[in-house]
Amino acid sequence: MTETTDTKDLRSPLGGPAATGLTARLRGPMDRTAVRHLVPALLGLLVVCAVSALLSPYQNLEVAGVATYVCAVAGLTVLTGTNGQISLGHGALMAVGAYGTGLFLTELGWSLAVSLLAGTAVTAALGALVGAAAARLQGPYLAGATLTLAVGLPALANYRHLTDLLGGENGLVVASPPPPEALGPYFPLERWQAWVCVLCAVVVLVFLADLGRSRVGRSWRAIRDDEVSAALAGIHVARLRVLAFVVSAACAGLGGGLLAVVSSLAAPGAFPLALSLSLLTAAVLGGLGSLAGAVYGSVLLVLLPNWTGDVADALHLSRGFYANLPLALYGLALVLSMLLFPQGIHGALIRLVRRLRTRGSGT
Repeated sequence: MTETTDTKDLRSPLGGPAATGLTARLRGPMDRTAVRHLVPALLGLLVVCAVSALLSPYQNLEVAGVATYVCAVAGLTVLTGTNGQISLGHGALMAVGAYGTGLFLTELGWSLAVSLLAGTAVTAALGALVGAAAARLQGPYLAGATLTLAVGLPALANYRHLTDLLGGENGLVVASPPPPEALGPYFPLERWQAWVCVLCAVVVLVFLADLGRSRVGRSWRAIRDDEVSAALAGIHVARLRVLAFVVSAACAGLGGGLLAVVSSLAAPGAFPLALSLSLLTAAVLGGLGSLAGAVYGSVLLVLLPNWTGDVADALHLSRGFYANLPLALYGLALVLSMLLFPQGIHGALIRLVRRLRTRGSGT
């Protein structure tokens, strides 16, 4: 269940004369809301960086993988849970970010930070085009439009005029920059990649959390709850829907760019339709509208295939059965979540904590 929003005092430059909370925040000093988001995020970042020294290279790659999906799932959570737009094409947006970052990094020789920013910007621009085209679509029509994006966009890599540039079915080999020299000559590459990915995920989460508390975020929730009432309150519905798509696409593009750097490859097979569906499933399982839920869902997205692989090996299951087992478990978990925990993992944890507090105060 997502929180409802009153449409009072929501006017902004996108629909009225008042400055948005985000614009005011950019002009003024950091307020208590930003600090409340930033402090725990930095503490979590330090903890992850410290723990990464105890992990194996493969486990650090898993941490990096979770962080890349956190970026995409968090953006999808904002788009669907906060603004009410359903997207089945975020896997394709991740592909755009992956190929864009790979081209900037490998072909143009740009630095990792600049390449990631450029790849994110390209994906955000595509998100603006898709968002503008789909601004007046809702429900199954919007889902269908983004579904065509998920099916058609990765296939462009196989277009005969682009195969030399994008690598065709084999994909584009992406250079993975080594750790900075300041960390020493023997610093593990996998640990450095985990640090970079977790840092980017923390930045995305803090930005989205702060944005959700601004007038832009409240306007998004008002549009989700009642589009007509939001328009009557002076909110420019179409522009804010496009803005939500731009922000969500940028997050997906950053996640795709990080995934390409970690895997050293951007290939069509890495971004199938199943990925787009899995991203949406992860957002719902974690708790739609909750950024913490995006983290929980991303952990499942990365670790569940490994867990099922261990189970399949223990039970001596066939490879064909094992290949489809993660998707079957995603579907089963989604059904059970809708029946037993409609608010997802995050909502279930909150309910559990409240029950424990109630029992503790009653004894």
